[in-house]
Amino acid sequence: MNLEDRWLKWHKDNPKVYDLFEQFTNEAIQRGHKKLSAWLIINRVRWETSIVTSGSDFKISNDFIAYYSRHFMLLNPKYDGFFTTKKMKR
Repeated sequence: MNLEDRWLKWHKDNPKVYDLFEQFTNEAIQRGHKKLSAWLIINRVRWETSIVTSGSDFKISNDFIAYYSRHFMLLNPKYDGFFTTKKMKR
């Protein structure tokens, strides 16, 4: 299974991760940010699920971060370019 397929399976099995990614990205946009790091957003998801909330935390692979940023911009085209992306090596 290639990386994209692994991410798609993870994404389908863990929809709350993207929900939080989108929520925190939208908060940053509402506070005036024009660009931000997807790593920052994912690490906030990790913080919120591990420290702040009492639910189970998510072991999110760093390999998936690029897919979350691209997915957000695909679903929110007016924010295309909010996350800097590079050509994926794989």
